Amino acid sequence: MDPMENKNPTAVEHEYSASEIQVLEGLEAVRKRPGMYIGSTSASGLHHLVYEIVDNSIDEALAGFCTEIQVSIEPGNIIRVNDNGRGIPVDIQPQTGRPALEVVYTVLHAGGKFGGGGYKVSGGLHGVGASVVNALSQWLEVRVHKNGNIYEMKFSRGDITQEMKIIGATDHTGTEVVFKPDPEMFEDTEYDYETLHTRMREEAFLNAGLTITIADRRGEETISDTMCYAGGIREFVSYINRNKTPIHDGVIYMAGSKEDAMAEVSLQYNDSYSEIIVSFANNVHTPEGGMHEEGFKRALTNALNAYGRRMKILKDDEKVTGEDCREGLTCVISVKLTEAQFEGQTKAKLGNSEIRTLVNAIVSEKLEEFLEENPAVGRAILEKALTASRAREAARKARESVRRKTGLESGQMPDKLKDCNERDPALTEIYIVEGDSAGGSATQGRDSRFQAILPLWGKMLNVEKARADKVYSNEKLIPVITALGAGIGEEFNPDKLRYHKIIIMADADVDGAHIRTLLLTFFFRFMRPLIEQGYVYSAVPPLYKITRGKQQRVAFDDVEREKIAAEMRGDNPNAKVEISRFKGLGEMDPHELWETTMNPETRTLRRITLEDAVKADEIFTILMGEKVEPRKEFIEHNAKYVVNLDI
Repeated sequence: MDPMENKNPTAVEHEYSASEIQVLEGLEAVRKRPGMYIGSTSASGLHHLVYEIVDNSIDEALAGFCTEIQVSIEPGNIIRVNDNGRGIPVDIQPQTGRPALEVVYTVLHAGGKFGGGGYKVSGGLHGVGASVVNALSQWLEVRVHKNGNIYEMKFSRGDITQEMKIIGATDHTGTEVVFKPDPEMFEDTEYDYETLHTRMREEAFLNAGLTITIADRRGEETISDTMCYAGGIREFVSYINRNKTPIHDGVIYMAGSKEDAMAEVSLQYNDSYSEIIVSFANNVHTPEGGMHEEGFKRALTNALNAYGRRMKILKDDEKVTGEDCREGLTCVISVKLTEAQFEGQTKAKLGNSEIRTLVNAIVSEKLEEFLEENPAVGRAILEKALTASRAREAARKARESVRRKTGLESGQMPDKLKDCNERDPALTEIYIVEGDSAGGSATQGRDSRFQAILPLWGKMLNVEKARADKVYSNEKLIPVITALGAGIGEEFNPDKLRYHKIIIMADADVDGAHIRTLLLTFFFRFMRPLIEQGYVYSAVPPLYKITRGKQQRVAFDDVEREKIAAEMRGDNPNAKVEISRFKGLGEMDPHELWETTMNPETRTLRRITLEDAVKADEIFTILMGEKVEPRKEFIEHNAKYVVNLDI
């Protein structure tokens, strides 16, 4: 690691030593049940190893002792993380009589964040850190620059292979960790650069002024990005909104603290109809929100209503709801507190009630000041909320009208729906099928005990450019809403869902991809829990039929097509093998459709997941939004990855 200028000049000097390291329990269970400690042994768990090591460096930055972190993926998917913090303590830890460095890497729940004086505020997703990464690595090496010396220690699958020793002199402080994930533990050990890059960019936004460099050295040319955002979460909001059209200049920023807790909020409105609130506690993303989001929402609604009445934009008895106030809002909330109480193993929700009070107080006071000083911005925001309120009322009338016309209230199902016999939603699935002819084949080929079929015809509404009132009056979407039975938007209730597998079955061509995208945009904007809770799937129909005499097989891509054709020829390379391309689902007879695409024993389904709501929102905005230029750039950048595209 190159010498880096370290130490934050404003940090209070504090001796980080072995007495700060608290030991709670041993490391035995990690290799037996890795999922308990890193969530899974799939790609998310693999990348989680990097986050745990980086989180230790971030903790040093939060404490004011680290200004630069370097992360690199080396050939062979080896990870290297450097920081210029104080360096992990190397003196003897009192409880164990062993060097603190050894304890941190070999004892579960050992570290400076468990009740010692090491860190006032700390992230770390599961708080298990270095020892778990060590246990799940084929090998790991750590080098600490401290006290003018370089201390080194080596491990393999959690066991010590080299005791701590001094290997040289140094003129700076910091920690370097190098590890190779254990292929015995993970399904795949291939790191994805963009996944790590996205997470590191997030960390850079959340820690204003911290420089994070990420590099990928696996190819012939090194890919590298250096990120440092002096504006912190202000720049995060601008980044999220970069493909949207803001309705006012600049990002509104509010911050404050009380005792050991602090909170900062950045927001900006755009002309879209959806809201994005991204929240963090101690740099840990809280996708299910919690007390910090509650405090913000309540203060925002109260502040806008009070301002509207004061400025006579709202009449005395008129008010805008929280939902109205958040239409087109992009907001990032970051709180830091000593004892963060997270709900659930994956820390998806923050439970500290005192943080709700703090955020509420900050937003109430600072937003009122901002609106008073910037009346044009205040009026623009309130006008948008009022327009949303009127649209919501129009949506309510449209919804009632739809209920009367379609029997939504009475449970009357769409004419085109071919329902199944089973009534337990956990056992049923609905195929939303492109076109009447494919719908006919699917209806004949299905197992009617548990499979329902709903054909769609023509292109449906692009909901990215429409409010709820337009959705309720759209004849293509009404059958979907009615058949699923769970409502939409704020009224959506997953408990009323009539099927627990919703399978989109469209042709493998441009039109099919468009219909799939339109449906997914609708689910994402108006029924997001469907995707969040894993109910939405995409069917994978075959692309080719391969025939030799009476023998027939299907292939799902070009590689499989060639493999099957070679197998059919066998020892006779000149044998006549016919390969035909399926032009659409409607071309398949019911038996073919059942065997290839609908039979649970033989079909392939892709579950649609919501790994990252911000990324998903960005993609939908680019693909389906008003702006042409970002869509053009996206297509130009990604065209090289497209295969089997029918034009």
